[in-house]
Amino acid sequence: MLTSFSEFKYYQSFRVPVESRDDVMFLVEYENEFGKFSFVEKTKLCDVSMTGFGFNTTFPLAVGTVLRCSLQFKRLRFDFGASIVRVFKDTTSGQEEAMNYGAEIDAEDNGNMKRFIEQYIQSLPPERLKDSLIQLALTQHYSSEKEGFEMFSLLLSLFKDITQFGNKEKFVESMLEEIVRILNGQRASIFLINTETNELEAVAALGIDKELLKFDYRKGIAGSVFTTGVSLNIDTKNDKVRFSEDMDKVTGYDTRSIICSPISNREDKIIGVIEVLNKRNEDRFTAEDEKTMKVLALILSSVFHHYNPLSERSLIRRFSTPYDREYAWVGRSAQTSELRKSIVRLKDIDSPLLITGEPGVGKKLFGRIVHNEGKRGLAPFIIVNCKGVDEELLTKEIFGGDGAKSKLEECIGGTIIFDEISFMPLKLQHKLLTALKERRIEGSQISLDLRCVFTTSKNIKALVEEEGAFNPELFNYMNSAEVHIDPLRKRPLDIDDLLNANIKKECRKQGLLLKDFTEEVKAQLFSYSWPGNVAELENAVEKAVLYNPKAHVISDLGTKATPIIDVTKTSNCMLENIPHADDYQIPLKDRVALVEREMILAEIKRHKGNKSKAATSMGISREALRKKMLMSDEILEEIKKPKTAGTPAPLVAVEEKKVA
Repeated sequence: MLTSFSEFKYYQSFRVPVESRDDVMFLVEYENEFGKFSFVEKTKLCDVSMTGFGFNTTFPLAVGTVLRCSLQFKRLRFDFGASIVRVFKDTTSGQEEAMNYGAEIDAEDNGNMKRFIEQYIQSLPPERLKDSLIQLALTQHYSSEKEGFEMFSLLLSLFKDITQFGNKEKFVESMLEEIVRILNGQRASIFLINTETNELEAVAALGIDKELLKFDYRKGIAGSVFTTGVSLNIDTKNDKVRFSEDMDKVTGYDTRSIICSPISNREDKIIGVIEVLNKRNEDRFTAEDEKTMKVLALILSSVFHHYNPLSERSLIRRFSTPYDREYAWVGRSAQTSELRKSIVRLKDIDSPLLITGEPGVGKKLFGRIVHNEGKRGLAPFIIVNCKGVDEELLTKEIFGGDGAKSKLEECIGGTIIFDEISFMPLKLQHKLLTALKERRIEGSQISLDLRCVFTTSKNIKALVEEEGAFNPELFNYMNSAEVHIDPLRKRPLDIDDLLNANIKKECRKQGLLLKDFTEEVKAQLFSYSWPGNVAELENAVEKAVLYNPKAHVISDLGTKATPIIDVTKTSNCMLENIPHADDYQIPLKDRVALVEREMILAEIKRHKGNKSKAATSMGISREALRKKMLMSDEILEEIKKPKTAGTPAPLVAVEEKKVA
């Protein structure tokens, strides 16, 4: 069991073995409890990597011990700092006290270590480097299927430690040779997507001319793996799969078995596949081959991690410019499914769209996705913020003037979002409505061919009914189509997906390896009401990553001084489904009675309609239960009575009556 992320980086990094015949001089000092450094005698350097090194000694050292080290090879010598991250028993030396230590180099010394390794490996015979790579590909240090973080770390180490030394093309060709040898296959190919032609094209091939390997990205086993992202292990004679025999006609080969895995770039987009054909002496590749193939595909993903094709001609959404994955509606709740369906219904119409919901639920994101998915997806997309903006500045932004361009005219052919439209001044509302209806700005001849999306966290219908609070004609205009987005607390199934998506995004943004939350922290996050909705969740994940730059797994939600979530915030989510419970014009006593009513009804339901059992479970008598229900019924009836003009709004509490 690895105990720290630093230990894992040491354990998984691409390490070059050091032998005594290489004549590398190595000295180590350790920091004692008094803060002074002393030499460690009889040390032997075992291996080096870009981020760490391993050594052997009989001198006892603890994890976390700070080291000062010196390396000399030929004319190159440098000093560097490090700390021990791994200690394990040496079973090969025959010495009882001998221990192997893994150390992580201080970040500022990585450049010196790079120069050392660069000079060192140039002096080594190719066989030694080749053996190191084979050993890395075959050795699996992980023990379960949940390997996301380990694999991500491995990719980063491989990219740093391998691809910057030597020619990438030669490295890929060497990798293909090793892949075929390791999997005991007959030939292999690496395909990348060409978004201009919508074809998978071979960038490297062994046993066949790569120029022959070019086909539609939806065809064959490779196409299936590319489009679904799911690895396949196929016996073409017995498995019922869509295998294109046209390729065999082109190449002249007989394909009997195929193992194929996807290749991804740094943005986790599938950019191609690695395919190995014809397992020697067997009908199909084994389950062990599938595990090895997974590691090999990830190694190749690190090599092509910069590959990110973009094209307006692409038929594949993940690569087309308007379909950037940054704008995705994440989640699996029932409401999220309905919202995705509504995108399909709304994306290609020109009518205005009103999006309602609490602050932070993702109204602007939803509008962006509707724009991206629709026929206007390649045209401009502009957001105009109406909240907290001076009326004069907002007018100038929308209509132009004094050298400023009009956002309405800049957005011709595209989509414009008026965010929090309820905060727009009434005078400006009227001017905007006139321009949108006449489809041109006063004094301009440019026709306003655009789609308007309006967002609001307020109840605009209530504002319209409150005389003078909102322009009723504008409300009717923008209410042609309406979408309501529920708060996050009402769709808890989305929280897990949102946490995963945002921590991945934030780690990439901060240049850190992928992190995760412990199950205990996840349980806390799932139970939190998220009054700030998705915006608050994104902010919490950002803080969690920033506060834990070195932690592989985030195990706490911060401190009182630096909280990740604000537990002092309260939400009315418990009262949302109780009629009139949050109506502050009703006396407190009556609202309490209504809350009690809902609790009693829930208890009766739990006891399958048996009121006596429900009363007993709540610690009250059957008669008391009946009185409480009668009282709450009278309160509801009183609330529903129509108010006559001049009647004060607050309701007089109904006194409890004796019931025979």
